[in-house]
Amino acid sequence: MARNHPHHFVSHLRASAPLADLLRSAPSLPAARAAHARALKSPFADETFLLNTLVSAYARLGRLADARRVFDGIPRPNTFSYNALLSAHARLGRPADARALFDAIPDPDQCSYNAVIAALAQHSRGADALLFVAAMHADDFVLNAYSFASALSACAVEKDPGAGMQVHALVSKSPHGNDVYIGSALLDMYAKCECPEAARSVFEAMPERNIVSWNSLITCYEQNGPVDKALVLFVRMMEAGFVPDEVTLASVMSACAGLAADREGRQVHARVLKSDRFREDMVLSNALVDMYAKCGRTWEARCVFDRMPSKSVVSETSLITGYARSANVEDAQVVFSQMVEKNVIAWNVLIAAYAQNGEEEEALRLFVRLKRESVWPTHYTYGNVLNACGNVADLQLGQQAHVHVLKEGFRFDFGPESDVFVGNSLVDMYLKAGSIEDGVKVFERMAARDNVSWNAMIVGHAQNGRAKDALHLFERMLCSKENPDSVTMIGVLSACGHSGLVEEGRRYFRSMSEDHGITPSQDHYTCMIDLLGRAGHLKEVEELIKEMPMEPDSVLWASLLGSCRLHKNIEMGEWAAGKLFELDPENSGPYVLLSNMYAELGKWADVFRVRRSMKSRGVSKQPGCSWIEIGRQVSVFLARDNGHPCRNEIHDTLRIIQMQMSRVSVDAEYADCMVNYSSETCI
Repeated sequence: MARNHPHHFVSHLRASAPLADLLRSAPSLPAARAAHARALKSPFADETFLLNTLVSAYARLGRLADARRVFDGIPRPNTFSYNALLSAHARLGRPADARALFDAIPDPDQCSYNAVIAALAQHSRGADALLFVAAMHADDFVLNAYSFASALSACAVEKDPGAGMQVHALVSKSPHGNDVYIGSALLDMYAKCECPEAARSVFEAMPERNIVSWNSLITCYEQNGPVDKALVLFVRMMEAGFVPDEVTLASVMSACAGLAADREGRQVHARVLKSDRFREDMVLSNALVDMYAKCGRTWEARCVFDRMPSKSVVSETSLITGYARSANVEDAQVVFSQMVEKNVIAWNVLIAAYAQNGEEEEALRLFVRLKRESVWPTHYTYGNVLNACGNVADLQLGQQAHVHVLKEGFRFDFGPESDVFVGNSLVDMYLKAGSIEDGVKVFERMAARDNVSWNAMIVGHAQNGRAKDALHLFERMLCSKENPDSVTMIGVLSACGHSGLVEEGRRYFRSMSEDHGITPSQDHYTCMIDLLGRAGHLKEVEELIKEMPMEPDSVLWASLLGSCRLHKNIEMGEWAAGKLFELDPENSGPYVLLSNMYAELGKWADVFRVRRSMKSRGVSKQPGCSWIEIGRQVSVFLARDNGHPCRNEIHDTLRIIQMQMSRVSVDAEYADCMVNYSSETCI
């Protein structure tokens, strides 16, 4: 009887095999259910092998509930039964259920471990997947190619190169060390862990390579740098006889975009156009638009965009970004308005474009529209909005934006989605609006700070006349081990200039190269010229200008001209004005300053000469402009402008103020006379 049992079992399996094949090949749910019905009517309805196949069939068709019902009805489930349901949970994205089911398996095997590791790795639970890899190894199960691929995927998810190296060591000791697919998985893991040199070492050691291997390393260089190596590797790949696919070309075009290499980008574009397979590819078209936009070739980007059979949000956003970078806000707005589906990136790009091109009011209006359309803003949105508020020094709007930031729960900390720059934008906005105490509060409550945080505080305090506070902040910055940069030193030197700290300014200027390794730029020299010029050290200014390693610009000469007027040094003033006439002949400022200098010294012939020269060159003085906000209404005034609706009331008020000023002036003169008379009498 015992001898007949194996023969009987094999015969039984052979008899049920046609039904199992029918279930495996079922193309749809009705076909699977029909095969299920036949199985129920057959003598094999309780056969574990057939029921396992049925569980797999339902899982393959996405019917997890049906697979579970069949599993629960298996009289004597074995490890294969559990593995079938485990694979179903893994395939359908149920990693938690897969792990719970694994714990219920009486005797898990290699397939059980592989299924749960794959489920966890594919759904961003890399740490849990690696624990199962360790347990599998500890239980003396042999890791196969499937195990290694899932383990490497888990390391990539966690961005854990240390664990990746351990898996790499296991691969090297296994028969899969030279497997091209495992080699490609290793490349991908090191690329995602941002280890391009390790990826290159794996690539160079591979005895055999396929298109995936080349693509993995090209993408690694494109994403982690050095980006130019991606282009070198692309050329090497073609020389090796490999034909690039759409993944290769997309990565290479992204590399061209990062390098602003439009010549190489056009060559890749030509290859795309020559292939019927690639010409209409949406991903490649998006990459082309992005490449041309980032290279500043907005006309070419528009041509590619217009030829796309169907537009995507990606290509539309790339085109908007290209227009924004080229300061072509009008065309960016046109593309934005034509978008059927607007993502938050497109909103952010257009808000930033308005804010960076002097149209802050439009940026703020667009933000209000974004909120009305229930688009969820990101930290980039708030950073751009706060910059716009700071640029127009609108404290009330900035405070409203701050309320939104608080509601979002930003901590101004580093992390995967760092929001430190939102805190920096808040600090900058408050200091530009003159609300120094609020800026200080935000700064002190930030969970983390970077160079920009300190720079915003130092420059802001310097611009608001708080020179000593600015210098104290600089010392605090140095104590915090944060390294100053060129912007920091501009703030420090400006603070010295505003408070007349000449000796401190000289010391800080020297410390740039001696202590901090910062080479002074044009802006730093301008700050020193302003500092020394205000203090009257004009001879030292002249020597410093002659020592400069670069040619002075118009800002520096204008600063010197202002100092010359302050100290009535007409000779050096003429030198500075002459340089300004050469560098910026259309600017009326130098003519006016020089003319005023002559007038203050009573040199009227020179005054008329400068004004005639100004008139003969067609230079006209720009009218003065000022504005004031009352009750959320901004009133703008231009010199000789009589268009304001309240001009009569304004002129009447001005006349009253002039009369009061005249009376005060007369009273002051009378008081001076009385003091002088009393003094003479006493003598």
